[in-house]
Amino acid sequence: MLLECDRVTVAYGQLEAVRSVTIGIDHGDAVTIVGANGAGKTSLVRAISGLEEVASGSVVFDGDEITGKGPATIARRGIGHVPEGRALFPNLTVREQLRLGLYRLGRRAMDAEAPARLQWVFELFPSLAERTGVEARMLSGGEQQMLAIGRALMSQPRVLILDEPSLGLAPKIVETIFESLLRLKEQEGLTVLLIEQNAHLALDFAERAYVLERGEVVESGSTAELRGSERVTEIYLGTGESEVAAGV
Repeated sequence: MLLECDRVTVAYGQLEAVRSVTIGIDHGDAVTIVGANGAGKTSLVRAISGLEEVASGSVVFDGDEITGKGPATIARRGIGHVPEGRALFPNLTVREQLRLGLYRLGRRAMDAEAPARLQWVFELFPSLAERTGVEARMLSGGEQQMLAIGRALMSQPRVLILDEPSLGLAPKIVETIFESLLRLKEQEGLTVLLIEQNAHLALDFAERAYVLERGEVVESGSTAELRGSERVTEIYLGTGESEVAAGV
């Protein structure tokens, strides 16, 4: 198993946002975590990346425990994270932003490897190639999401965490982004952990899934199995999905 969370709990004071969650991701897997707003999905992936403290349990990456390690250390190990909201630097250009994705490799490697990796990202997202000198704040929402993903991919992560990549985007842009991710998964064996509000999209993209409710895993299995689950169908794939997402 490449990445494992073993009984991970994340708490904010007395509130446990994640309660003893165990998940696993193997090399080349595409795994999704499905759940309503407030289910603990973002807290879990932030804990994996070192952005939130793990109250109990452990996170193991490629056989080494990374629980309690800082975000920079975890990124250097090969976990790339595209956070909800993108976390771009608004006044940096597309090219400058992408080069930051190589920061963990050191300045010499940044200079040596940047041209080839920039070209690779531009081939993946051609619209960025036309906007290399444009500041992030001037980009459309779709271009900003492509830039955030491209920045994470610049370091060639062994696991890419995507937190709500379709949020607020037009369907056509979402389709373009997921076509590119699917190509990376199928052609280059990219390992992906996906948090996605659109359960249909998430289950189409991934091979395995976990359903998180109130901080706990309530179902898991192949995406085909979960599509056959009465609970998943009624709450996340049927008419009840919008009610749960709204907290009703």
